[in-house]
Amino acid sequence: MRLIRGLHNLTPPTSASVVTIGNFDGIHLGHQQVLEQLRLAVVQHKLPGTVIIFEPQPIEFFAPGKAPKRLSRFREKLAYLKSKQIDNLLCLRFNRDLAELYAEDFVKQILVERLKIRHLVIGDDFRFGKNRRGNFQLLQDCGEQYGFAVEKTETLLIDGARVSSTRIRESILNNDFEQASRLLGRPYSLSGKVCHGQKLGRGLGFPTINIKMGDKTLIVKGIFAVSVKGIDNRVLQGVASIGTRPTINGVDTILEVFILDFDQDVYGYRVEVEFLHKIRDEQKFDSLQELKVHIEQDTVKAKQYFDLLINSTP
Repeated sequence: MRLIRGLHNLTPPTSASVVTIGNFDGIHLGHQQVLEQLRLAVVQHKLPGTVIIFEPQPIEFFAPGKAPKRLSRFREKLAYLKSKQIDNLLCLRFNRDLAELYAEDFVKQILVERLKIRHLVIGDDFRFGKNRRGNFQLLQDCGEQYGFAVEKTETLLIDGARVSSTRIRESILNNDFEQASRLLGRPYSLSGKVCHGQKLGRGLGFPTINIKMGDKTLIVKGIFAVSVKGIDNRVLQGVASIGTRPTINGVDTILEVFILDFDQDVYGYRVEVEFLHKIRDEQKFDSLQELKVHIEQDTVKAKQYFDLLINSTP
């Protein structure tokens, strides 16, 4: 998959293309339905497929204080799309110029002139362009004018309700990771490279693997029972803390995982951390000793959760 960051890096295509557009936060089952329709159109037309996304997401540009917390980071989105053998991922910087671009101009300047679009697949609620005036009907009109087909993906329902990133966020906030996994079509997880930390956990008797989470605000924050994959062939159990570590006046968001019954040097490994159950919110403690006591309690609760999980498995 070719990652194209910005229109200035988009060289003129040698062929027409099949395109879809969206935020794809979390890439849930609804998004996967769109991607499957894109794949079928790619096969039908024998043309490359392009996914267009935006950074930041439009709501983060217009109302950063009200924007919903993300389900995943850019790297998770990139990894998933790469696994689906998407030909091109075009990441457009959402700025004032793009926000002021009328829907008709977006179609003409980007889809037609730059991508030579032949077929467009969009979700049923897709809106775009200045003042969100662009919709399915406008795209159909533009398709007739410029000679491309427009295909709409119908709403995907599970338990009578629409599958959406909002619904998944609500499930996670309600500590219902089983429901979140059903809507995602896979377990909810974050991944990254294990890096060196301040060795604070090791000094307290709880050595952790550390993964930097970047500057985007994620929906998960607090202490969780998790599983860890990617170190060896095992699925390892652990206790994770994701947040800014207020006890030591931290600023950056870090994912720290104390892996149960494990003591290996795994710096540089790329691991996947699956979230299973929330134990508590992140807290600021008055001392490291008080923090240690709560880590001990968290570990006991995580072990109890895993024991319950094992005993409830048929």
